[in-house]
Amino acid sequence: MIQAASLSSFANIRHAFFTRQGGVSDGIYASLNGGIGSRDAPEKVRENRARMAAALNVAPSHLVTCYQVHSPDVIVATDPWTRENAPRADAIVTRAPGLAIGVTTADCGPILFADAQAGVVGATHAGWKGALTGVLEATIAAMQKLGAQRGRINAALGPMIRQPSYEVGAEFLERFRAADVSNDRFFVPAARPGHAMFDLPGYIRCRLERAEIASIEDLRLCTYADPERFFSYRRTTHRAEQDYGRHVNAIALTQ
Repeated sequence: MIQAASLSSFANIRHAFFTRQGGVSDGIYASLNGGIGSRDAPEKVRENRARMAAALNVAPSHLVTCYQVHSPDVIVATDPWTRENAPRADAIVTRAPGLAIGVTTADCGPILFADAQAGVVGATHAGWKGALTGVLEATIAAMQKLGAQRGRINAALGPMIRQPSYEVGAEFLERFRAADVSNDRFFVPAARPGHAMFDLPGYIRCRLERAEIASIEDLRLCTYADPERFFSYRRTTHRAEQDYGRHVNAIALTQ
């Protein structure tokens, strides 16, 4: 697993951006696939997630993720849930010790948040749609309702697809221009006419900077460009593979 220095400094917080290494899955899912929604063998996914829970020092049942729908919606977690009753949302916040809240990714941006003094943490799944529609700001607002202060919130950006690997079409670019003409700065021309390369982490960072939180750490790791360590939806698509694994990125308050 990979950790952010800014979050590792807090004694009351455990977190991890898990890679694809260290699990029991095989084939295209090798090896630490945490994707409950994948077509991997369910018992292997359960074992993989149990290993992640152990690394975070929580019970397997206390590592929770949402049914992600690329929305700006945030859920407050007070108790664990099962896959069958998982809420549809793209961010989770909590102040409950011993509960690891996480998001699954395979190119989209995982962001972990913490106000260690208030004892409030958050986990956000920010693909382009969620980031554009405000999931980052919604996470911060939900943390504030639990007692966090904006000026104490630390955010860490985990492995995600980076600009050299993220080609998009003209319609995608126009959607961002329509929201804010200054968004042009997150695009550079692609080799193919009418296409551009999008800087997702740069856009996420900009939104977080506008939110005026305490600190932002970017691990600067690319899921697409590092097949040994990371799953990638886009790489799977380019290779015409039938499915792909998912990473779990999670944070917990110690008991």
